[in-house]
Amino acid sequence: MIIMMNKCYSVFLLLFTLSMATSAEPNHELTYQLKASVVKVHVTTKTGGHGVGSGVVVDKDLVATNCHVLANATGVNITKYGDSFAPVGLRADWKHDVCLLRFQYLDIKPVELGDSKHLQYEQEIFSIGFPGGPPKPQVIYGNVKAVYPYEDSMIVRTDAAFVMGASGSPVFDTQGRLIALNTFKSPGRSAYFYNVPVEWVKALMDKPETTSLQTEVSPFWDAPENARPYFMQVVGPYQNQDWQALEKISEAWVNSEPSNAEAHYYLAYAQYNLDKKSTAMMHFEAALKLQPNHVATRMAQTLIKQGDGLSLAAKDAHGCTADHNTQGC
Repeated sequence: MIIMMNKCYSVFLLLFTLSMATSAEPNHELTYQLKASVVKVHVTTKTGGHGVGSGVVVDKDLVATNCHVLANATGVNITKYGDSFAPVGLRADWKHDVCLLRFQYLDIKPVELGDSKHLQYEQEIFSIGFPGGPPKPQVIYGNVKAVYPYEDSMIVRTDAAFVMGASGSPVFDTQGRLIALNTFKSPGRSAYFYNVPVEWVKALMDKPETTSLQTEVSPFWDAPENARPYFMQVVGPYQNQDWQALEKISEAWVNSEPSNAEAHYYLAYAQYNLDKKSTAMMHFEAALKLQPNHVATRMAQTLIKQGDGLSLAAKDAHGCTADHNTQGC
């Protein structure tokens, strides 16, 4: 019992040490100022229902949110400080799930736009939005857990949890710069939380407008399972301990993106559990070489050295869920 407690403590100490290496949480004055730029998005569905999302002012009279909040709605407006505003224009990137609503005389200060390309693993971030539809915006703190190169930018995964109503919530670095938008997650007790990059917001600012909310285009994350990005395809086999399927997908991922630490991690994990330990350790080392602050790899190596194998690593690093169908929020 004492030995097991010491092993668990060493894993906890590793995670705690890595988390303490990040910068301090932003001060309350900064988050208070940023809340003034975050709005609640309301839509009327085809059946007459009411949907809620979040948005953020990114330029004069422009509010960014997720397109899946707006798609095929019959009406949309935003509210702030008890006032309601109806948009007069729309710029939509349906595939990337980023939309810009244009207003007239929207006297709300825009946030500063940052970038996602220089984010570091375990870097502290926070989001502000309306998860669950509360009357006031809520601040959720977390850390960057992974970045995935995708279509000339980065999908950002964090452990800052969000639920229905948070889609379109801005994600900030500790200096208050917009880096991403809360967008989709895998369901379950400990889900994966994905965010689309601010670069897609910037790119959309120069696109032509439309006035239609109707679309037949689904976001990239809602594609059939085998057509989704590799970083989504690995989640189910990893959490369900289907090591052969995980090896097949992650091998294809490594071949496609040999400089991706996440691809090497999942391949190493699968191969270790398939008793291919020598090649597994090579891929664990490759993951750490590419991302020295890769917590999941460090924890896996710690458990292996302690003789525990990898029986706890998936649960402790990412959480367990049997159902990995992806959901927008």
